[in-house]
Amino acid sequence: MSHVRISDALRVLVFEPDPAVELHEVLDRYYAPDYTHRSDGKTLNRDEFTQMVAGIRGQVTEGTVTVLDELTDGDTYAERHVFRITLKNGTTQTREIAIFGTFAEDGRFRHLSETGFDVEPARTV
Repeated sequence: MSHVRISDALRVLVFEPDPAVELHEVLDRYYAPDYTHRSDGKTLNRDEFTQMVAGIRGQVTEGTVTVLDELTDGDTYAERHVFRITLKNGTTQTREIAIFGTFAEDGRFRHLSETGFDVEPARTV
């Protein structure tokens, strides 16, 4: 069975969304109906996660994601990536994120837990 990837989900949800495709349609491709998302100690259900994504999507003008490590073992998923986003107000943010989770039987995410930290832009001498 093939599994979804968080980097693909980020691209189509936030960084390169297709305005002709509704948010709920994209979420249905990647996240099971009983999906839960844990970040910084707070767990969101699928509806709360949808609201969070909609808010982020409205603030991001562009972004990239670079996968550093990714592993699947049965229904277990682990991934580490760096994303860089530009917000509508012109600020940029670069973060490294580690994600651990599980897949539903159909290969979509059932649960993801993430933690991360800000990465300073490379300094030039």
